[in-house]
Formats: sequence, C-alpha cells, structure tokens
Amino acid sequence: MKAIAVFNNKGGVGKTTLLANLASYLALKNMRRVLIVDADPQCNITQIMFTDDEVDSLYGSKDTFTIDKIIHPLSIGRGYVEEIEFRRCKEYGVDILIGDPQLSLREDLLARDWSQAVGGEARGIRTSYVFSELLTKCRHYDYVFFDVGPSLGAINRSVLLASDFFISPLSIDIFSLRAIENIRLSIEKWRKQLDTAFELLEDISVLPRGTKRRFDIKFLGYVTQQYIAKTTSGERQAVAAYERIMRRLWPTINSNFVRHLQPELGGIEYLLGTIPNLYSLIPMSQFARRPIFALRAKDGVRGAHFNKVIESEALFREIASRFEENIGLVS
Repeated sequence: MKAIAVFNNKGGVGKTTLLANLASYLALKNMRRVLIVDADPQCNITQIMFTDDEVDSLYGSKDTFTIDKIIHPLSIGRGYVEEIEFRRCKEYGVDILIGDPQLSLREDLLARDWSQAVGGEARGIRTSYVFSELLTKCRHYDYVFFDVGPSLGAINRSVLLASDFFISPLSIDIFSLRAIENIRLSIEKWRKQLDTAFELLEDISVLPRGTKRRFDIKFLGYVTQQYIAKTTSGERQAVAAYERIMRRLWPTINSNFVRHLQPELGGIEYLLGTIPNLYSLIPMSQFARRPIFALRAKDGVRGAHFNKVIESEALFREIASRFEENIGLVS
C-alpha cells in the first residue's frame, strides 16, 4: 500500500478534480484497489462522489462514520479508534472515508499536540500520527489518496507525515510558483522538528506499530492544469502568456522539491501530465457524479463533447501511467 497526498499550498488549482479522476482511472481501468480519505474540511470530494440526497443523508445521521471520528477519541484521551468504516462509490470505483466539516475544529488540537510532540511528549506524538495509524488499517489497498485543503496547518502536516508521496496540481500563474517554496520550507521545518521530538522521546512504543519515524515524504510529480491551448501544426500548445509561466515551473520545482527534498533521486520525469481547460466537462462530471472520462450521452454529452471525453481519457491514462511508473522508481 502506498499513501499519496494530492496537495498544493494554493487553492483553486483543480486538486480535487485531479484526485477524483486519477484515483478513478487507477481503479476502473488499471484495476487497483483505491481508498480516498477526505481530509479537507470543505468535503469537496465527498460531495463530488455522492448525490445531493446521499450527502444530506450522510450528514443528517449521527451514525455516519466520518473522518472526524478518527480524531475525536484522541481529543478525549481514549487513544486511537479501533474500527473504521468506508463507503463505496460505485461510479468512481473507489472506497472513501467520508469528510466532515467539523474537522476544521480539530486544527487547534493537532497544533497544540504537535508543539508538545516537539518537546518529546508521548501524547503529542501519538496525536500527530493519527493518520499514520489510520493507514495501518488500510494495507489491503494498493493506493490511499488524501484530499486536503490548501493550508500548511496542523491537519495537513499530520496527513503529509503519514503519506509516502505527494503530487501537486499547479495552475499556470505566479502564485503557484510561490506556493512551491512555501511547501518546501514547511516540510524542511517539520522534518527538523520531528527529529527533535524523537531525540527527546523516552518510550518509542507509543507509536503505532510499523509507522515511520522520519518526515520522509517524497515528491512524486506535478500536473499543470487550467491553461488555454491552441493548435499549431497539429499539436496543442499553451498560449504565450501561459507558456512564459510554464517555462518557470520546472526550474522552481527542481530547485525546491527535488534538490532540497530528495537530491538522491534522479532520472525521473516529474511532469505527470498537462490538462487544458476542459470547460463544461467538469461541471457535467460533477452533476453526473461520474469521472470525466466516463461521461455518456445521458449525462449531457453532445456533439464535440464526445471527442473531449475521449481526449480526457487519454490525458488521465497518461497521468496514471506516469504516476505508477514514478512510484516504482521512487519507492
């Protein structure tokens, strides 16, 4: 089992759309066993995968097992939860741990306990490893994807601590470039803090069995999205304004994510793929609760839309192929 966070410090980059379609392609086309953990308090991926009536039913029942029930026992001193429930999403071919808006209220708990963890306190370390402990119950999956918000706060820190890899969707603007450095600086800081925590920790048995003791998440690749393309000599190319920023992406990623975080890794193609503006296919997919590449006529696909659906399948096939190739190279 490999755990992957789909993460960017900048919002509005198509993160949830990428995750939903990549995970679904791996499950439906590559026959992988896939779990999605909705760790974003906005619960976007939960809402993408279930109908409005299903979402109302899920959140209208106190018995629904959501991600908040992973953290609640820790908040009242009961330790890790013993049993976890996942929901099946047939159209996407994946299981999902339902998100919860109340997760945002756990930010203070995780931030406070991280401060205690850095001082070597066992309780703080156990809380910080809450998602690592969750993964010990998910070993029958091939991939566990975490959907997270764009912050560099305590929730995402615990998710990234648990994850083996992260991939970054990037919109073509200068703010994505700045976000790359923010992520690198934060991961370097957290690595040093965790090393200090373990130097001071007296009893290593407080950790979930089999969890890693270092903040050694690896960068797996990036996807550029939401650019406007034109066709030149039979090939699609980004228009000039986007092209200028795109030329700066790899040098920025290389200097921050590769040279600083994993300089020992070489020979990897980190660009997983590029996704142009898919226009109406995205809201069509959201309304149908179906992957973009699986949209049909009854979902509203008409005329030229059919070619766009076929093109989108080729895009996600390429991304999924390079994703799995990189996992093999980086692992």
